[in-house]
Amino acid sequence: MKTRLPTTDRHIFPYGHIEPEPREDLTENTLSPPGPIGLVAGNGLFPGLFLDAAHKKGYEVIVVAHRGETDPEIEKSGATIRWIRVGQIAPIFDTFHRYGVRSAAFAGGIQKPRLFDLRPDWRGVRILAKVAVNHDDQVLRALADEFERESIRIVPSTLLLPELTAPEGVLGTHQPTPGEWEDIRIGFETGKVLGKLDVGQCVVVKEKVILSLEAIEGTDETIRRGARFAPSGIVVVKMAKPGQDLRFDLPSVGMKTLLLMGEVGGRVLALEAGKSLILDTGHFLETADRLGICVVGVTWD
Repeated sequence: MKTRLPTTDRHIFPYGHIEPEPREDLTENTLSPPGPIGLVAGNGLFPGLFLDAAHKKGYEVIVVAHRGETDPEIEKSGATIRWIRVGQIAPIFDTFHRYGVRSAAFAGGIQKPRLFDLRPDWRGVRILAKVAVNHDDQVLRALADEFERESIRIVPSTLLLPELTAPEGVLGTHQPTPGEWEDIRIGFETGKVLGKLDVGQCVVVKEKVILSLEAIEGTDETIRRGARFAPSGIVVVKMAKPGQDLRFDLPSVGMKTLLLMGEVGGRVLALEAGKSLILDTGHFLETADRLGICVVGVTWD
């Protein structure tokens, strides 16, 4: 199948054999029945941003946080918080039922290497027993089914923060060159195939050569590994997996990743529009412009 760059300002790359995942039309008004929102908090900035947005919009939030993953600073938010270890499921339901939570979101990830030290409780064991392979998507969907059985609806983590979702188009002042657009296309084609195996969400490319693919190490280590083969000018592509449940684990980037790209001479950061998060958007784009990094949102159909 041939792929060509469009002649308009919209950069949409075809990928014919990927079936689009169904989407549910969700808005803030669908947080029903009324009551507190549950938050299952992982690592990174996202849980704190979710809490800030919820508080500003008048929602009470009940948080279940993970020891060794969630930033302890979350205690300063004033929200009701229960700490659990990774793999405990029953305490999540106990806590949410106690406070009348009927809608909940997942924000922030869990470091994959920790999953080898997983000590699930009986509810966690039951969920893992239902999946054929211990892949992220299968486990998360089985977990979502368990929430539904407990009459708790899982809502997208972006429901209160739609402004964090990467829009389509060039987002800063720097434009990719035609050669870099070609590297973006190669990165998306490769990443979507990789994602079908539930392996990773990031590909590093330069001059049509794939330098590194994300596995268990995460985005930043993937960038570092790719940069060892090209001292400058790398193109970093980050995308959702085909058929990914967009309520969970959206691809995200923040200042840490951007500063790393500046450190290794990265030139382009391409994100899947509508399916990726930019944390701290305003300052992020200002910093990208200062570092000479192109940030672009790409729609992949």
